[in-house]
Parts: sequence; structure tokens; C-alpha cells
Amino acid sequence: VQLVEFGGGLVKVGGFMRLVCGGYGRAFSRYGMGWLRQASGKERKFVAAISWSGGTTYDADSVKGRFTISRDNAKNAVYLEMNSLKPEDTAVYYCAAGRSPYSTPGSRYDYWGQGTQVTAPQ
Repeated sequence: VQLVEFGGGLVKVGGFMRLVCGGYGRAFSRYGMGWLRQASGKERKFVAAISWSGGTTYDADSVKGRFTISRDNAKNAVYLEMNSLKPEDTAVYYCAAGRSPYSTPGSRYDYWGQGTQVTAPQ
């Protein structure tokens, strides 16, 4: 499956941004999906994950209550809605798919998008 992220850019602190990940290929609905991010000079970190059906989700503690992951298998899409953005949310955000239908914070992902930059400056 090929993954493409949309929706990054510059946003004010405290603002809202929605990222979209489009999946191209068969059996998109079978994959567990995740969003991860990498700030400049730092390692890539887990943000959120969602199971194949959308019935189970996980959020990193740093985004809990502010970010929401969801998916629409009919549209081959996964979303990340980000509220109350902080400067520390600034990073390249990656969409990822794993062959396991149940993504968790520790999941290994097999397919990655190219990433999209989100910047919430001080």
C-alpha cells in the first residue's frame, strides 16, 4: 500500500489542524494504522494508532485529549485531528500502515508516507 499525507503547514499555537493520510492499494481496511512524528534532531515518536475497524485507538500521553485519530475505510483514509496545538507539536508527521490489523503504541509498521511538516511556532 502507498501512503500520502496531506494537510500540514503553519498553524498558530492553540489552533487546529487536520491531517489526512490517503492509502492507495488493495486491502487498506485490513491494516492497522498509525501516526508518528519526528521533531528536528530528535527520534521519531508514536502519536496515535487505530485498528483496522477503527474500534480501538491509542494516543500518546503528550497528545491525549488534544489529538484524535480516525479512519474511513470506504475512502481509504486515516485522519489526525489536532486541537490546542503547542510549539512542542512541531514536527514532521508520518502516516504508517502495519500488516497487523491491530496497531498499538509499540507496533512495527511496514509502509510509510513521505511525511508532512506541521509547525506551531512560539
